[in-house]
Amino acid sequence: MTKLRIGLLGTGPWAGYTQAPALAAHPEAEFTGVWGRRPEAAATLADTHGVKAYDDVDALIEASDAIAFALPPDVQAPLAARAAAAGRHLLMDKPVATTVAGAREVATAAAETGVASVVFCTMRFAAGTAPWIAEQAAAGGWLTAHAQWLGSLYAADSDSPFAASPWRREKGGLWDVGPHALSVLLPVLGDVTGLTALRGSADTVHLALRHASGASSTATLSLSTPQAASGTAVELVGERGRVAMPLGGDAIGSFRSAVDALIESARSGDAHACDVRFGLRITEILAEAEERLA
Repeated sequence: MTKLRIGLLGTGPWAGYTQAPALAAHPEAEFTGVWGRRPEAAATLADTHGVKAYDDVDALIEASDAIAFALPPDVQAPLAARAAAAGRHLLMDKPVATTVAGAREVATAAAETGVASVVFCTMRFAAGTAPWIAEQAAAGGWLTAHAQWLGSLYAADSDSPFAASPWRREKGGLWDVGPHALSVLLPVLGDVTGLTALRGSADTVHLALRHASGASSTATLSLSTPQAASGTAVELVGERGRVAMPLGGDAIGSFRSAVDALIESARSGDAHACDVRFGLRITEILAEAEERLA
């Protein structure tokens, strides 16, 4: 079948490390080009992968069947709505937006034009975690779950290139790693029907969630953990005892799987479980948590 033409919006570290190399190497995708808010960065990234750098975002949208995003969420959302309105499929980063209105605008545009969409919540596509999530969701019988997403972007000993991100600095762990935790908890335990939120040190946030299945969960989210204490863990507790989420899968391979999912959804017309509607629900939950913290 004809390759899906995919353009990339964004030129930051995540685009350079993950999206661009995955798109360039994907056997069923044609990497059509790069647009960025910094033209010189777009030119450098495009040259690295032998594609065209675009000065006009609408020209890249016009030249593509789908658009992948590596932009801050509230820059991403209006451009995604614009691309969807033009009939382009969407491969979005998480969170879709940090406002419910912004996320809803994208979801509405995608629904009106019937385009396919996938939100790149890494654990839903990583080789080590995606099958595990599906297995635990099918098994059921869970009483509670405990998730920790502890990053060290803002630790004193951090040298992460993502620490320079203004939106992460403003929004903290709730919005950056919160979508990862919810992308695991929701398919296993069901939608969130109630929540409480409490601040810890620095940007650390603790969430307590009630789910549609009757189960409850907690999530601790941070970008300011010392490197020695950072890490990710999810433990489910239920009829089968305690089950811990395995880790594994590189970022490029995970993004390649997300591209696979978008291509399949675009060709079949079947919505993916981790689509923009799911992204909207994550934004709604995190916005409610933010309100409670305020």
